[in-house]
Amino acid sequence: MSVPGASNTVLEVVVPYSRMSMIQLFAKIPAQYCSQQTADEMALLAYNRALKLSSPGSPVLGVGFTGSLATARPKLGDHRFHLSTRTSDRHWASTVTLSKGLRSRDQEDKVSSYFLLKAIANACKVSSTFDSELTESEVADECERFFDEDQELEQLINGQICFKVYPFSSDTSNDDRKIILSGSFNPLHDGHLKLLEVATSICGIGYPCFELSAINADKPPLSISEIKDRVMQFEKVGKTVIISNQPYFYKKAELFPGSAFVIGADTAVRLINPKYYDGSYDMMLKTLTGCKRTGSTFIVAGRNVDGAFKVLEDFDIPEVLRDMFVSIPAERFRMDLSSTQIRKSSGM
Repeated sequence: MSVPGASNTVLEVVVPYSRMSMIQLFAKIPAQYCSQQTADEMALLAYNRALKLSSPGSPVLGVGFTGSLATARPKLGDHRFHLSTRTSDRHWASTVTLSKGLRSRDQEDKVSSYFLLKAIANACKVSSTFDSELTESEVADECERFFDEDQELEQLINGQICFKVYPFSSDTSNDDRKIILSGSFNPLHDGHLKLLEVATSICGIGYPCFELSAINADKPPLSISEIKDRVMQFEKVGKTVIISNQPYFYKKAELFPGSAFVIGADTAVRLINPKYYDGSYDMMLKTLTGCKRTGSTFIVAGRNVDGAFKVLEDFDIPEVLRDMFVSIPAERFRMDLSSTQIRKSSGM
């Protein structure tokens, strides 16, 4: 961290040193604090965290390390450490058992640190010349798995990874803020493309992208083939799409904090309707205030609601929430077209 510009590469470092810190990290008590499984879970947590902290499409790496090294009192068990790295398509794990009594704590720290740096270099496909300093009897037990696209999507549907980005856009913006148009995109049409374009011009700063949830609130999850078919639409038009597993906006706000979500007036009216919060006005306020705390905003386009064209100004937004809703003027965008209408007209 003493190297200038390290923040361009290192997103975050978390050191859960105490047992309670580890419990809070996992939100559970680990089966073992020092094990390969624990290192693997740490790497997966770090990978998901890196996805959230990075620009869409940036390659990210999660690293997990846990060890039981020499200490002030003799240990009954082995002196060992466990390493794990996770990228979008690769998981690598290694366990090293050290000869007890051969090294001091500082020397064991040095050996494990070298292994950690080498693992990071290998995951980043950077050549390294570290000397492991292991004896002939100290052999690293390593394993490696690769994932194809279908396996990545299966992990997303199962909740192991939080989202997958398809960076088809030529936009190289490094803005942390995202401008997100969520939908089912069945099919993607010109209205979607135009709406995101107009919303981006209103926001001014941000990375424009589409978002498709593989998990639906009231329907079965999309199949892998369905996801891939819909992704192909974005590849054809050169637009970035994120596949997530969060159907609700309050969860999307947690997943993509600080983002501007582009929605239609029909969605806006549902967002502020207590009916969708078990009939509780207070729960609606609490939920949307939580979205507001993440820095999220909603960019609202006019849509047909109950047979009439409505814009944001037609609705009574609670005063405490008004500054998180921004209207798209009808003269900037109006397209009375929906994916449902397209499917009906084409017999889909």
